[in-house]
Amino acid sequence: MKTASNLLLKLSRRLFEDSEQQERFVEVLTHPQPFHPCILWCQEKPEVSPFRVEKPSLWQPQFIDRLSWGEKPGQHPLHEKGYFYCLDFSSVFAACTLLTIPSSAKVVFDMCAAPGGKSIFAWKVLHPDLLISNEVIGKRLGMLISNLKRCYIKPSVVVGRDSSILAEMMPLSSDLVLVDAPCTGQSLLAKGDKAPGCFHPTAINKSANRQKRIIANSAKIVAPQGYLAYMTCTYSPEENEQVCEWLLERFPQFKAVEISCLREYQSHLTTVPCYRMFPQDGLGAGAFTMLLKNTEEGEVKEVDLNVLSKIWVNMNHQE
Repeated sequence: MKTASNLLLKLSRRLFEDSEQQERFVEVLTHPQPFHPCILWCQEKPEVSPFRVEKPSLWQPQFIDRLSWGEKPGQHPLHEKGYFYCLDFSSVFAACTLLTIPSSAKVVFDMCAAPGGKSIFAWKVLHPDLLISNEVIGKRLGMLISNLKRCYIKPSVVVGRDSSILAEMMPLSSDLVLVDAPCTGQSLLAKGDKAPGCFHPTAINKSANRQKRIIANSAKIVAPQGYLAYMTCTYSPEENEQVCEWLLERFPQFKAVEISCLREYQSHLTTVPCYRMFPQDGLGAGAFTMLLKNTEEGEVKEVDLNVLSKIWVNMNHQE
């Protein structure tokens, strides 16, 4: 039987003032239970669902279905045909901040895109003229490309460059820059997976420093009056609230956007509006999300497709 580490216990006390919540949080990470499967309808949703569907949450978009126990959507023929994408319901929670953004966008840029769920969600919500999905880890590119192709996500391109290079190539160009940041992955434990060392201060600080570098470079790509979405699948405040506070101090033109439908999920760890889902709620493994707007006025810089084409990844590439 698993027991809670001292580091996990300390984190639970930081996250929750209520002792019962602390206990429930620790329990679900040390004795994980499965969550309902969830799908995102990429193509038009059938009038009669081929699956048994749970009652939707108030903030859940119509193109998302949380399925009943026993459903195996990844094995259904419609999956292979690209009708839907399977994802964790926590990812839906994190990405639903995008529903607040005006529904037209010329360019959407996903900085840390693999395996592709957030890119597909943004494409479904905003119908951009161009979706650019970036993945710097080469071995993850095949998965990203496969999902975008299978789900017929067009027009889209895939690139694979460090955030600093992209900030120089595409300044002030994108109506939305999405940063689903690499993190310590503490929520993996709620799924029954392993995440060695995920609560250790050294790992957390290393992750937070990387996140700050990525989000700072991403902020430079956001067009005037555009949006920056930041999200993680981890719990530590250093990787979440503190990263956003750090960004707002250094980029004062950005302002946090309140998401009214998520008000009950607002984090109490900062006065800046940001939102958390925890695994003890029973909906998903957990997520942090925040939406920021670039309040500066100015001219949006066009993406130079000739320059961008030099770093495009062949969409026929598979690994």
